[in-house]
Amino acid sequence: MKQTLILASSSEYRRQLLQKLQIPFSSISPKIDEASLINENPHETALRLAQEKAKKVGGKYPHALIIGCDQVATLDGEQLGKPLNHQNATKQLQTMRGREVTFHSAICLYNTATGKMQAEVVPYLVRFRQLTDEQIENYLSKEQPYYCTGSAKSESLGIVLIERMIGEDPNALIGLPLIKLITMLQNEGVAVI
Repeated sequence: MKQTLILASSSEYRRQLLQKLQIPFSSISPKIDEASLINENPHETALRLAQEKAKKVGGKYPHALIIGCDQVATLDGEQLGKPLNHQNATKQLQTMRGREVTFHSAICLYNTATGKMQAEVVPYLVRFRQLTDEQIENYLSKEQPYYCTGSAKSESLGIVLIERMIGEDPNALIGLPLIKLITMLQNEGVAVI
């Protein structure tokens, strides 16, 4: 029986990234609580949430490969969430200017037929420019990235905020580590090319 591929995400950016692989898939929002647990480090939070998203969607599909993903950003070990509004985004970007933020992007591939789950966290380091308050305000008024971890969309205008990026997979910064996902899909017998 052929397995269905499902992206457990409502993110348009993750959908666009997955479309690069030219494999048919559908997207379903997992609708879970994304809060971190007490004493949970960022790596653990991202990994747990990616797995929970895959399991939640996978419960309805007995013969599917479910892709779960999550991202947690940290500055000096402290987790940065989604700002959700202009005021929080302004504070977040002011705090991050001239500093390095680590994005912990978790990817999970859950085979609902076998119960096998592959999961990994791909870190990505971003150094932000020394931004003025005016630059921050201009950026936020144009892009309004209030539902993005770290208050910036590197895949669009947010790239102007960044001085340097270090990591294995630039897709991880956007929230879907495609290089790891390709390996996971191949492990499940899915030929990408």
